[in-house]
Amino acid sequence: MEKDVGEILFRAEGICKYFGPTVALDHVDLCVRRGEIMGLIGENGSGKSTISSIASGMQPPNDGKMFFKEQPHNPSTMVEGLRLGVGMIVQESGVVPGITVAENIFLGDEKKFRKGLIVSRRLMNQEAAKALEQIGFTDISPATPMMALDIEQRKLVEVAKVMYAQPELLIVDETTTALSQFGRDKLYEIMRQMRSQGRAVMLISHDLQELMDICDRMTVLRDGKLIATVEREEFEENRIKQYMVGREVSEHYYREDYGTPISDEVVLSVRNLTTGYGPLQNFSMELHRGELVGIGGLSHCGMHELSKAIFGDTPVISGEVIHLPSGDKIASPIGAMKHGLGYVSKDRDKEALVLSASIRDNIISAGLDKLKNKLGMIHPRKERAYVQAQVESLSIKCHNMDQAVQYLSGGNKQKVVFGKWVGRDSDILILDCPTRGVDIGVKAAMYQLMEDMLAEGKSIILISEELTELIGMSDRLIILKDGLISGTFMRSEDLAEGDVINAMI
Repeated sequence: MEKDVGEILFRAEGICKYFGPTVALDHVDLCVRRGEIMGLIGENGSGKSTISSIASGMQPPNDGKMFFKEQPHNPSTMVEGLRLGVGMIVQESGVVPGITVAENIFLGDEKKFRKGLIVSRRLMNQEAAKALEQIGFTDISPATPMMALDIEQRKLVEVAKVMYAQPELLIVDETTTALSQFGRDKLYEIMRQMRSQGRAVMLISHDLQELMDICDRMTVLRDGKLIATVEREEFEENRIKQYMVGREVSEHYYREDYGTPISDEVVLSVRNLTTGYGPLQNFSMELHRGELVGIGGLSHCGMHELSKAIFGDTPVISGEVIHLPSGDKIASPIGAMKHGLGYVSKDRDKEALVLSASIRDNIISAGLDKLKNKLGMIHPRKERAYVQAQVESLSIKCHNMDQAVQYLSGGNKQKVVFGKWVGRDSDILILDCPTRGVDIGVKAAMYQLMEDMLAEGKSIILISEELTELIGMSDRLIILKDGLISGTFMRSEDLAEGDVINAMI
């Protein structure tokens, strides 16, 4: 029987979820129809990821009912949810790093390749290749260890795993923020194909423009409550922003200063840098006191490897990074921290945070040397004041500083990462996609923090995959292509995206 496009495929009624005293979802009702891409938007902590994780079987609700294809829907695991027809691509990593691509795709389903007592790796790899080909991602071998892949490649493997099961409802939670334009286009193509087949997509994103471009309908959550559902013909940016934050949102987002002279004082010199991993070749630049240098480019241009190399956290074949005030070479993260450098990694959950540890322990981890007395001890009152200052100044939403970081929203996790380096008063910050997966309110706060740091004479290297962010925040913008500098642009009101894109391609 042909599926009726427009009929309700998934329905949630009165869903409630509590984490201790925190109300994550407060009697939320929503539905997803066949043949649509339904957008879900809201500030960090609004309940977007919570409702999607409940629908997929990652966790149960405390109250309420769910229905899928008009039947009660109560999956106890994501594996069961996927078997029932609801697949979810999670916000952070949804793969296991210690095994191969093929083993990740068929994790928990290896029995289909069993020959007697042995699992046939050959057959598994052959079928995994089909799964990868199905989403148009054929650049890697199924036998490749996951640890050898970058964050985008790992995410595309996760997409292949979910799509191999042919779900009728695909939930995409902040996935596009981990992807380059190549990866995003692949995912958009999959979504549109599902819509045309009478299946459905729930797309969760902080990128309002992305949702307005691709979605047929949009639901707004705020503080665990459903605020509004807007049909495509009623999409209007300022109104949706107001639904999200409960007030009018100022248009001031990026820096508004132009023509401000940059100090002649050079604080960091990168000389002829070539990395051992990735394509970066013979890269040179100087960073001045009070300057923000933006680094951009397409996927695999070398910008993410550059951020690690400057912080001394990746092998370098040739070249050097010199801290000019001291004249010392930066060759390790410890050396970088000693000279006032801080690094915010793109891969937040794997490289920047210990998720099972508390907010206190994460923030204090980068500031231990600042707090120790002559005997190497830290007074508990001094430690608490240090952490509390960051929780308050960055408005980190939490029960208390001893709450585990894993239970924070994406935006508040990122604030904890910033707190590590702001707390130790870093003079030079290397920020790799610092606003990935955070809402407009947190973005605005981070941009203001960057402006404040520049005004204090601190310096910033901003690596980003968002052109508007780079153009809006940079004093100088360097574009990489195939590991080489392909263009340099100075801050200007007249600088257009088209000019920068030409240097990228």
